[in-house]
Amino acid sequence: MRASKIIRRYTNGWLIASLLGAAAILLPILYVMSGLLRPVNENWSAVKAYLLTDYVLGSAKLVLSTGLLASLMGVLLAWLVVGYTFPLRRFYRWALVLPLAVPPYIAAYTYGTMTSYTGIIQSTLRNQFDIRLPHGLIELSSTRGAMFTLSIFLFPYVFLLMRTYLERQSGSYIENGRLLGRSGWSLFTRVVLPISRPAIIAGAMLVTFEVLSDYGVASYFGVQTISTAIFQTWFGMYDIDSAMRLAAWLLVIIVGIFLVERLLRRNRRYGALSSRSKPLQPVRLRGWAAAAATAGCTLVFALGFALPIAQLILWTGWTYSKVWRADFAHLLVNTLTGAAWATIIVMALAVLSAKAVRMFPLASAYALSRLMTSGYAIPGAIVAIGVLAVFIALDARLSPLYVWLGRAEGALVLSMSLTMLLAGYVIRFMATGYHAVEAGYDKIPRAYTEAALTLGHRQGSVFRRIELPLLRQAILTGVALTFIEIVKELPLTLLLRPFNFDTLATRAYQYAIDERIYEAALPSLLLVALSLLSVAIVLRLERGRER
Repeated sequence: MRASKIIRRYTNGWLIASLLGAAAILLPILYVMSGLLRPVNENWSAVKAYLLTDYVLGSAKLVLSTGLLASLMGVLLAWLVVGYTFPLRRFYRWALVLPLAVPPYIAAYTYGTMTSYTGIIQSTLRNQFDIRLPHGLIELSSTRGAMFTLSIFLFPYVFLLMRTYLERQSGSYIENGRLLGRSGWSLFTRVVLPISRPAIIAGAMLVTFEVLSDYGVASYFGVQTISTAIFQTWFGMYDIDSAMRLAAWLLVIIVGIFLVERLLRRNRRYGALSSRSKPLQPVRLRGWAAAAATAGCTLVFALGFALPIAQLILWTGWTYSKVWRADFAHLLVNTLTGAAWATIIVMALAVLSAKAVRMFPLASAYALSRLMTSGYAIPGAIVAIGVLAVFIALDARLSPLYVWLGRAEGALVLSMSLTMLLAGYVIRFMATGYHAVEAGYDKIPRAYTEAALTLGHRQGSVFRRIELPLLRQAILTGVALTFIEIVKELPLTLLLRPFNFDTLATRAYQYAIDERIYEAALPSLLLVALSLLSVAIVLRLERGRER
């Protein structure tokens, strides 16, 4: 009875808009899951008998190896820049986040070419120093290349979460450990790792989802994963039903990972997080220890950012006049237009949903918000299949209207438009915008809203005059994070883009697949520049919050 009263009390435009947005986001995902209930065809029988095991094992091997290596790098580097003082520490505190600005599929063909027999590394050693490396020593190929590329460019997810936790929440625990005689490796293993487990798990889960959703890296290095299988089934066999069934099974695997992670944390308790926790005081390193810390951070920064960017700049200088054609401006316009519109829609839905959750104090509202943001954990290929199926069904329903408007019967209007691509972007990246706005709302005391309502203001007035100014920084963070993710997205864009609609990401990938690596440098460099702009905005906003 109490729940029904609350529903009647809080049902308004904010809630209705949030429910409609949630339904639109969840429909394609549920449509994909329905693929498990459909009858199988001959192609699926062949895929299941001869290929499915290799796809699953390939995905599992890549996820486990990349997850472990990226987590190890992120945790060690975060503890290094937070727990100790050494030369260039302040620079590497933010510079080690920059590999996130380089899409892994761009890094894949960059490093694949650099380390090949004719690449700059081996050719320089042969021509300048008469050194010939054994075949296969440094060449990146197959699973080894994919593991290296994904690890070195995804570890910042773990690094950033771990660094933030250690700086803001762990000071008292670590200082107590030092007072009890712990130091060095003992302090790290007995105190830092146990208290940081939530941050480590969260970062590792982000890396896992990115690896499962990857298509560009696995495709370039020839690694068989479920994501590449979806593309091969769709475009190689022209069988969308089997592709949807593969997508559904991948979704089942992702849900299983969620459940396992929850079960592992079910009986564990962690100290309450407090914004008033004592800041951690770093220990100064001297001598060889300081030199080793600086060298380690420099090596990772060079591999994850400096070297690939320098190589892309060199290739761009070689091919600029050939690649920069009249249609290149359209690539930039398409990239910015699609990302901008999708970001606006994501942030509008995020604000509506976060406001509705704040107004609607029930567990069901919180659960609905989590369902709306579940798209980030789902690979782009799965989202694309669900969106395409829904839009084709909508076109079939609207066919009489198309005939009345003078279009041919059976025409594909919505499913051949930019609207379908924007819908895919919104479903895939709703989480980045929503979580930023949600974090902003958590910092606004409810007393502000309640006082304004007591004074006679309506919810719209309260939002416009009180909440929106206080949410400005959180919204800007959400805009930057969402924009950078959309700009870099490859598989979803490849599958849902309208005819003749190329972006910087798809053009760079097409050049790379055609073995025109040098020509791919210019669109790749522009893509990295856009991503760097968003990363710079996020880092600047973070420094503003710290001050």
